[in-house]
Amino acid sequence: MSPSPFRITALALGIALAAGTAAPASAAPVTPAVVAAPAALDIPYQRFVLPNGLTLLVHEDHKAPVVAVAVWYHVGSKDEPARKTGFAHLFEHLMFNGSENHPGEFFEPFEQAGATGQNGTTWLDRTNYYETVPTTALDMALWMESDRMGHLLGAIDQKTLDEQRGVVQNEKRQGENEPYGRVDERMLLQTFPANHPYHHDTIGSMADLDAASLDDVKTWFRTYYGAANTTLVMSGDIDVATAKAKALQYFGDIPAGPAVARQAKWVAARTASTRDSMDDRVAQARIYREWNIPGRGERDLTLLDLAADVLGGGKTSRLYQRLVYQDHLVDDVSVGITPFELASQFTLQADVKKGVDPAKVEAAVADEWARFLAKGPTQEELTRLKAANRAAVVRSLERVSGKATQLAEGQVYLGNPDAWKRSFDWNQKATASDVLAAAKKWIARGDYTLTVVPTTGTPKDETVAGLPAGTRPADIAGRPTTAFKVTASDIDRKKGVPTVDRFPDLTFPNVQRGHLKNGIEVVLAERHSVPVVNVSLQFDAGYASDAGGKLGAASFTSAMLDEGTAKLDSVQIAKLRERLGMGLSTGCGLDACSVTGSMLSDSLAPSLGLLADVVRNPAFRAADIERVRAQWLAGIAQEKTQPSGIAMRTLPPLLYGDGHPYAIPFSGTGTEASIRSLGVADMRGWQSSWLRPDNVRIIVAGDTTLPAITQQLNAVFADWTPPSVARGTKSIPDVAAQAKPRVFLIDKPGATQSLILAGVLAPPTTVANNLPIQTMNSAFGGTFTSRLNMNLREDKHWAYGAFSFMSDALGQRPYMLYAPVQTDKTKESAAEMLREVRDVIGPRPLSDAEITKIKVNDVRSLPGSYETIGAVLGALSENALYHRPDDYVPTLRSRIEAQTDADVQAAATEILHPEALTWVIVGDLSKIEAGVRSLDLGAVQVLDADGKPVAK
Repeated sequence: MSPSPFRITALALGIALAAGTAAPASAAPVTPAVVAAPAALDIPYQRFVLPNGLTLLVHEDHKAPVVAVAVWYHVGSKDEPARKTGFAHLFEHLMFNGSENHPGEFFEPFEQAGATGQNGTTWLDRTNYYETVPTTALDMALWMESDRMGHLLGAIDQKTLDEQRGVVQNEKRQGENEPYGRVDERMLLQTFPANHPYHHDTIGSMADLDAASLDDVKTWFRTYYGAANTTLVMSGDIDVATAKAKALQYFGDIPAGPAVARQAKWVAARTASTRDSMDDRVAQARIYREWNIPGRGERDLTLLDLAADVLGGGKTSRLYQRLVYQDHLVDDVSVGITPFELASQFTLQADVKKGVDPAKVEAAVADEWARFLAKGPTQEELTRLKAANRAAVVRSLERVSGKATQLAEGQVYLGNPDAWKRSFDWNQKATASDVLAAAKKWIARGDYTLTVVPTTGTPKDETVAGLPAGTRPADIAGRPTTAFKVTASDIDRKKGVPTVDRFPDLTFPNVQRGHLKNGIEVVLAERHSVPVVNVSLQFDAGYASDAGGKLGAASFTSAMLDEGTAKLDSVQIAKLRERLGMGLSTGCGLDACSVTGSMLSDSLAPSLGLLADVVRNPAFRAADIERVRAQWLAGIAQEKTQPSGIAMRTLPPLLYGDGHPYAIPFSGTGTEASIRSLGVADMRGWQSSWLRPDNVRIIVAGDTTLPAITQQLNAVFADWTPPSVARGTKSIPDVAAQAKPRVFLIDKPGATQSLILAGVLAPPTTVANNLPIQTMNSAFGGTFTSRLNMNLREDKHWAYGAFSFMSDALGQRPYMLYAPVQTDKTKESAAEMLREVRDVIGPRPLSDAEITKIKVNDVRSLPGSYETIGAVLGALSENALYHRPDDYVPTLRSRIEAQTDADVQAAATEILHPEALTWVIVGDLSKIEAGVRSLDLGAVQVLDADGKPVAK
């Protein structure tokens, strides 16, 4: 739930580098031994309570010149009165629309200062706002957060309320327009009593949002946004004394607010099983099963988290083994917990194979559930899961914003910033009998089962009664606030936002290069912030290597790499990864495939052994191929029920034309026909051509040195030699621009929104003016305050977000405009998008202010952009792929600043051609087709979800 920078799905962007492989060869034996004893984990902090009741937490971490600022209010959707659902989230949106001393968009000063990771979110129990800023911009960030906290009401009027109401309602429509998008609301209604605070979802109802008034806004603000209901965290390049002084200076004069009553924990566990069903335009039936379990801070919750992992935490879990591997009843199954303050949810989700009776799935689940409840987990299962959990915690301690979140959660929910350590200790010390006892107590009865049934028509719009009211515990009195007092501040807020005139320089690790004995290049950037080493093998391949062959071969073959080697099957690989605390990913983008391992320093040698085994010795066993093929086909079917999936499968082939290497669904998943036809010979052939030692470089970032990592890599890769077949080659031809605009409509009956996607072809990522192209895109549609978003979201509030983006590529890139809009504004939204394109290359070119804003933000955000080992590895990988020099990142500032307005405007003129636009619009054609045709955007054709013409 957020009003700020949005993210299109990975499917839509379609360009995440991930993995690859090579011809079978020998590799060093894989051993699970972990040599060193693990170090203690900690987030040192100091806590203060200001005179006005505000809680301040300070954590020092000086590895980068940035500070994470987090402001958490102990209020969420659970606190909404009857017939006021959705109000906590609506109010969060209002907090981004300016304050009494800073009218206008909240994001603007942060864009000028180079903030990263900025957003706000609302959930059942809390509302939080956060950003990471250069250390020199801390005063600005604290001024902004304190001004909207203490000085908001005078800035909110009916126009602002109506604007954000419309945005939130489109956020609700956007969620419900996705497959299974109505499940959460249904589940809360049916699993918590009518008078339980969790009976409704955070987004709320349309009727209640319509009814929200300015009086509601003022009452909510006065009730919950006082200092005594707030936790402020500063984490990063700040000392305790300075943090305390600044907190008092900026927040000390804000009143404590009234005492806020706390709702008592109320699990509302059920004793009887209940059943429910709903239809939806989905590709396959899905079974959900839910139990109410204890809330945060309870030891049983930690034990049940382990139980969830044993039952459905991935390939090694019991249900995955039974339902996917053994019985072939589902394409995927998972079990997990969702922790809340008063109660939590323990939920199973299973995607039923097409043609399988869901009753068979339920019977198998019941059988495995009974086995687990009879004997509990094994010691081997617990040992693996504890190791994986510890590795996840180690990685979470790298980012200052992540540590701020850990501290804030503990303080807000439990009054203890160290609460995460207690849960971690419970996890590490849990015994099999502990887990079994908790499981028998909480998940042996009282399940709610929901089956989502596919329909080809419009899903039924039904009224769901939900559970009746229950016996609700009495509220707990809030801590008295009369003893708190404000302190005088010397800040003259009438002077406006503090200026930021100094900015830290980027510190980026030196890039080191070496070679293995067989000639493979090694590229390293040392970063010793956490005991983690990330290693990526980057192969010159990608989706483009499918050209002339079977679409999806690159991605499918890469996905098969960790499904079994000559000596290990897929489950053994997964178990070994868990014991090692190792992350492993395999996959492709448009132009490259990669295999990437994230490894703990104390288990680096065996982790590299596993990585090498996966890369060099994939087994491609028939049973594994058929299992993954079924899942893959189900994934394609799911893509064709998602608005963004449909559009992104359809647009690229239209832009590039038949036969082009990029004329593919940008998910890289291929087509059903090509995936069905893939065999072992195809995979071996693709592997031999592309995944080989003379077509790879090894990129490393993290807690190691060049001599050490070279020696360890030589141990597992030095004897790897190329196969006898020729190395693969690619050709990416240029495509002429469309001479006339075209419009393609795809029907999604009953859709509450229309997804508008319009594209043209832009120059490759490697062109000399790539930075001006990026700056142009950011100003036009790539940031929150860009023209497209400010028009369709903030001005018209017809969309939750509207933006433009490019997918990086070695050939011509697709440049796309993207807007999910409310159905009754489809015609108008398309017209506005076209007008914006015409304006930016015609009567209203990008202004100096628009361009300068982007350049300034790009420069000033550099220190916060490379805080983590993963970010450093990503930069090295991009440099390698796009042939950039080693000093590309350190010299970015000078090149960004050197861009002229003429350079940036020239990029707009070069790319944005209204007559070359190809439009794909997915929506309910019974409601939008006539309006779209009346716009005369171009020749109109109706397609199906496969991109095939529909006969009229």
